[in-house]
Amino acid sequence: MAVRNADALRAFAWQTQPRAWALVRELVADFLSRCPAAADLAGRMADQTGTRFVDWVDSITLPSRDGRVPRLAEVGYTEQGHEAGMAVFSHAGGIFPPILVGECVGLEVAIKVDSVADFAAAHRIEARIEGPPLGLFRRMEVAATGEARLTVVERHGYRGFTVPEFDAREAIARLSHLEAFRRRRREFDDEAAGIAHLAGLIDDALADLHTAAVCDLFFAAEREYWMNRNHAAQVQYARQQRLGLGWANHDHHTFRSSREHFTRLIGLWEKLGFAPRERFYAGAEAGWGAQVMEQPVAGIVTFNDVDLSPDELMGDFAHEPLPRRDALGTIGLWCGLHGDSILQAGMHHLECQFDFDALREQLEREHAVKMMTPFTDFPHLRQAFTEGQRWPVAETRIRRLLDAGLITAEQARQFREQGAIGSHLENLERNDGFKGFNQTGVSQIISATDPRRHLAGAGA
Repeated sequence: MAVRNADALRAFAWQTQPRAWALVRELVADFLSRCPAAADLAGRMADQTGTRFVDWVDSITLPSRDGRVPRLAEVGYTEQGHEAGMAVFSHAGGIFPPILVGECVGLEVAIKVDSVADFAAAHRIEARIEGPPLGLFRRMEVAATGEARLTVVERHGYRGFTVPEFDAREAIARLSHLEAFRRRRREFDDEAAGIAHLAGLIDDALADLHTAAVCDLFFAAEREYWMNRNHAAQVQYARQQRLGLGWANHDHHTFRSSREHFTRLIGLWEKLGFAPRERFYAGAEAGWGAQVMEQPVAGIVTFNDVDLSPDELMGDFAHEPLPRRDALGTIGLWCGLHGDSILQAGMHHLECQFDFDALREQLEREHAVKMMTPFTDFPHLRQAFTEGQRWPVAETRIRRLLDAGLITAEQARQFREQGAIGSHLENLERNDGFKGFNQTGVSQIISATDPRRHLAGAGA
């Protein structure tokens, strides 16, 4: 078992992919030089949202005669199949858009948005939208020259490139189950019963819809719940939605869990089609770990935090129940104060892809939203939280922690008066296609955001 789990720790040793990154950037730069409307949009993305056009790219289409096609294999792209007469290439070693190759005129770049209709309305575009409202995949041409074409695409648990057959009953079912996820009860005296209730909602949706579509609906509802409780998120969403983009630049969704319910959380993700990726450990001094999971069809990644010891990391902590402890780490205390992310608290943060410096400067200058000190500042990965959203703490939760000896009377008094940090928006910039995370840096930020460190007189 120890050998197998040690291998699991090494199974996702993500590396930078500078050659593939250089090729993708070259293709995007070439496209922008040929498509003035796309170049204008890229400038507005930079100036109005603090994002980079390259991070919104859903796919790139190249004519088969393009001299750069042979370079795809050289930089790590492999052919995965054909669709609509086009060869589809993908890169498994990093975060890169698929590249399609076939008989076409010039370059085509498709960018991803939450809603094609929202994008069309924001830009006053009357072009035909391929795919009906409520469809799994919609596409619209935004601009075209003789050498380049810009399109926008909207996906809901669908990874193909042709509009699938429309099923009206399925479309209504999607609306119904999205409504159920948005309205779901989150407060339960028995939290295990609350998770079981959610599992039932997911099972109901899975009876009507395919797994990736249910996953897409569920996380749309989770982003909405988190955003309604975080001012920085509301500000940035409004900035992005003014261009009709939505949250399509999301990188990963972070959930915090008590030890008691961690395996239940993982079980929910597995219902939704997630598979484990890397395990994460912040170090013995930090006392917490995480299981990263990915739903490749829906394009969703979750980062799942829990108080953890080094020996537990070597076991199957995602599936073997973790025993209760007599003391709480940073993650356990946050859950004790606010509830588990999957229930009352909602996500701890959503991490999206940005131009790191531009977002930080724009949010502070235009909206007085400040960033914390970066906890990762590598050329290939930069990360920082916005200053935390402070939430009030329910008296019943303070009393439960106090009676169990998990906080002191002074801490209880200050949590009553000051509340506790609840959530953040995370500013992330990835370069060289790097798909992994910075364990040392995250350890530092988890320590810095421990609720006990933000009480008056607690020191740094």
